[in-house]
Amino acid sequence: MPKILYVEDNEDNIYMLQRRLTKKGFEVLIAENGKIGVELSLAEKPDLILMDLSLPIMDGWEATRLIKTDARTQSIPIIVLSANAMEEHKQSALAAGADDYDTKPVDLKRLLDKMNRFL
Repeated sequence: MPKILYVEDNEDNIYMLQRRLTKKGFEVLIAENGKIGVELSLAEKPDLILMDLSLPIMDGWEATRLIKTDARTQSIPIIVLSANAMEEHKQSALAAGADDYDTKPVDLKRLLDKMNRFL
């Protein structure tokens, strides 16, 4: 069972995606801010991280940079999930180290296709 770390602060998004991914056979860990996301990436070594960008305490850009520059976690794929569909937003997420980018609201089939490429 692949372990997914979902870094998201919106309770509705967490509820919806965690439930849907669990039904698809994933173990889903939740971090409500970027700082906890970085800590859980080190402690839990997930198979993949889904990262929101607009987060309290530490935003998703900084969390992604920290995860991708740490030798212990840099190989964990990160897919950024953002409500902002502008190309410059996508490019800034990829520049921070994200492996892929997808938009919210989540299209589950499209997201699963992206996840499966990394798993």
